[in-house]
Amino acid sequence: MTSDVGINRVSRRDFLRAGLVFGAGTAGLAAGYAAVPDVFTRAVYAAKKDGRSNDRVLVMVQLAGGNDGLQTVIPLQDSAYRDLRPRLSKAADAALALDGKFGLNKQLTGIKSLWDQGKVAVVQGVGYERPSGSHFDSIRVWETGDPARRQVEGWLGKTIAKNYDSAGHPLVGCACGATGVPGALRDLEATLTVISAQQSFKFLGGDEMERAAGALYTGTPGIYGALFDTSVATARDTVAQLRTAASKYVPKAKYTDNVRLPISSKNQLAAALQLAAELIVAGTGAKILHVTLGGFDTHYTQEARHEGLLAYLDSAVSAFYEDVHAHGMADRVMVATWSEFGRRPRENASTGTDHGTAAPLMLIGDPVKGGLYGEAPSLEDLDRAGNQKYTVDFRSVYQEILDSHLGVDPREVLDQSFERLAFTRAPVSRSRSTMLASATAAG
Repeated sequence: MTSDVGINRVSRRDFLRAGLVFGAGTAGLAAGYAAVPDVFTRAVYAAKKDGRSNDRVLVMVQLAGGNDGLQTVIPLQDSAYRDLRPRLSKAADAALALDGKFGLNKQLTGIKSLWDQGKVAVVQGVGYERPSGSHFDSIRVWETGDPARRQVEGWLGKTIAKNYDSAGHPLVGCACGATGVPGALRDLEATLTVISAQQSFKFLGGDEMERAAGALYTGTPGIYGALFDTSVATARDTVAQLRTAASKYVPKAKYTDNVRLPISSKNQLAAALQLAAELIVAGTGAKILHVTLGGFDTHYTQEARHEGLLAYLDSAVSAFYEDVHAHGMADRVMVATWSEFGRRPRENASTGTDHGTAAPLMLIGDPVKGGLYGEAPSLEDLDRAGNQKYTVDFRSVYQEILDSHLGVDPREVLDQSFERLAFTRAPVSRSRSTMLASATAAG
């Protein structure tokens, strides 16, 4: 048996097993870590099963509050739209035409440019059965991928837990620009990283927190102390890797959060997407990234509020694409938007819209086969509450992302199969052994 282990086969657990845990504090860690970042970078792609070693990356953008799909992807010639929205429907006059029937909101100029290059897919009528109209309930459904509301794990967290070695490589799944783990990433068996900002990488709580953690470990004997040491060492290693990544990355696009929204917002979407680009470009092994833009609960004076948010979204996403493209990595990265629900078709007396149901989603990037997918719900055939009837199960979108982009078995995550939406340009292949296992499980 040879003692020579190839660099591509070394994992975080190998370091722990050999006792190579950096525990000398931040200064010693930073000095010692610089020699081994490639080991962690390459090892992060080590998967739990065959066929998980592709380098595809997914960036989920949550449009929190319930984005108005009818004002995002606008029906240009639909008289019912004009009747239901006598004031808001003026947006159709300046929309950026996608075809003869639909157009993007005038604020989405950068995304429209990517559409013209065949790099944007719009899936229309996305929703699910028996929506409640509650923000919290609807977010839970989208985050778990379970309209029956039985699941508690997030669909992305479950993806990480079943397919990637995140326990030793916690940058596989990251929430960027956040202070907590998004529900979509949550799973008890998945190790995740939350990074609030790229200006400095340190323990939440700073040096005092790090010193307290060290003191707690030295006073905790036996197996619990060893487990705590492993956790602290992993956190320190991750901080060091982030610092190394930051030193390698130079943005090749202009990101700005200096936007004037009609309603005060603490959003830092551009900074969050720049951080996501940094993790991708620097080769940290990040696979699934999540960012959030809030403010879409537009019950009143919607026009200016919504268009301001869309302009902000467009600027940040366009800069992100330009950045990863300039670094030669755009062919790996897919951006996907999601929101807990759309808005009601009829505008209200406050020139806003109330909680609705179905809405379009956007998939953006070089891996995307551009075009319109699904069927837009009829505005002349609404449900009893005056909402649109969904035409595409949201899990069909998840299924295509998992299967064709990330190359993992969607049935492991979603428990069943859904209608195929072929919006991926060049689907990745799963290994034969994995496909055989999936076929056996399905039978």
